[in-house]
Amino acid sequence: MKSRLLSVFPAAMLTGLLLLPCTSFADDDSGGLVTLRGAPIQTSTANSGEALKKAVETTPLERDFTQQPPLVSHAVDDYPITKNFNKCMDCHSWDNYRKEKATKVSQTHFQSADGQELANISPRRYFCLQCHVPQVDAKPLIANTYQRPSNAR
Repeated sequence: MKSRLLSVFPAAMLTGLLLLPCTSFADDDSGGLVTLRGAPIQTSTANSGEALKKAVETTPLERDFTQQPPLVSHAVDDYPITKNFNKCMDCHSWDNYRKEKATKVSQTHFQSADGQELANISPRRYFCLQCHVPQVDAKPLIANTYQRPSNAR
């Protein structure tokens, strides 16, 4: 009897926990969405396009931390990168960067995962926009006090 009670009790507790209401609702126009800490989530779409500005064509911005991939200083909307073609290499390849006055692709992009030198760009570094994003002139979405380290390059 005692062992049967010990096996039924946890199942009853779990069922009770699953039936408890787990969602809290905010009293504003957030649609009832809240963060894990209970703060309402703004769902207003009035300024939704503000952060999605076009790329700024200018000199590259300084990096904010060590090992940060450089930002792209031009628009890339019409730069196809497929498994067979990478438009970025038209200007940034080691053969073309001088005449195009572009930044040369780093030597690190020609190394395999285990450090072997490769003749072509490593497949893990081939899709440039995974790491390099176009720089835009956008206001921060939230306030912060981040300061660039003085030794960042």
